[in-house]
Amino acid sequence: MRGIGIIGVGEIGRAMVEGLCDGTEEAPPVNLSPRGARTSAELAARHPNVRVRADNQGVVDSSDIVIIAVRPRGYAEALAGLKVGGDRIVVSVVAGVPAEALRRVLGTDAPVVRAIPLPAVRERGSVTVTCPAHPAVDALFDRLGGALPVADEAEFDVFSALTGTLTSHYWYLATLAEWAGRHGVEAADADRYVRGLFQGLGRSLGDGSRSLRRLAADHETPNGSNERIRTTWFDEANATALTEALDGLLDHLRQGW
Repeated sequence: MRGIGIIGVGEIGRAMVEGLCDGTEEAPPVNLSPRGARTSAELAARHPNVRVRADNQGVVDSSDIVIIAVRPRGYAEALAGLKVGGDRIVVSVVAGVPAEALRRVLGTDAPVVRAIPLPAVRERGSVTVTCPAHPAVDALFDRLGGALPVADEAEFDVFSALTGTLTSHYWYLATLAEWAGRHGVEAADADRYVRGLFQGLGRSLGDGSRSLRRLAADHETPNGSNERIRTTWFDEANATALTEALDGLLDHLRQGW
C-alpha cells in the first residue's frame, strides 16, 4: 500500500491522522499536504509513518486513497490543476459538494466516496457515514470507529445536516453553566459539574438495545425535574423550530456551495 493521503490538514484531517496512528501497532503510511503547514509538520514530527509532501500532487502520487478535506468555499480553486489517476480512490469530506461535482473538478474517473468523519475519530470513537459503500474506504473508517455506508447522496445529506447540531449542544451546556453562575455558583464548579453530568449520559448512548426515547424515559420520573424541563422547555414549539432549522440546513446542503 502506497499510503493514505490527506489534502487539507485542518481539525478533521488531524483527527484522522491521530486516530490512525496513536496507540496502534501497524499505522499505515500517511502523506500530508503542506496546506495547514504547522499541523502537518507537527504530525510528521510525532509519527514516523507520516510525511509532508511538497504539494498536493505529491500527496496524490504517493497515495492509494486520497482524502480531500479542504473547505467547501473555494474548493475548486484549491484543487485546480490536480491530476488524479483512475487507479486512486478519492474520499471527499467536503461538506455540501456532490461527488460528481468533485469528480469534474479533478477531471478523473477514479471512484469518489463522500464521508462525514467527526472529531471523535481521533479516539476511534465515532461512526463515519460513507456514500457509496467502497470496501477500501469502509475498511479505513472501520479502523477509526466504524463505517456506516448509505446508498445515495440524498440520504447522505440528511446525515450531513445532523452534524450541524454539534456546536449547538456545546452552546446548550455553556448556557447551563452560565445560568448556575448567575445563581452564585463558582464558574469553575459549574463547568466541572455540567461536563460530568453529560459525560455520564454520553456513556449510556453505548447501549444500543434501548431507543433514544427509551433512554430519555429511563432518566425521568413522573412529575420529576427532568420531565418538567422537557415538557416546559423542549415542548412541541421548540421541537418544531429545531426540525425547521434542520430542514433549512438540508435544503442549503442540497443546493451546493
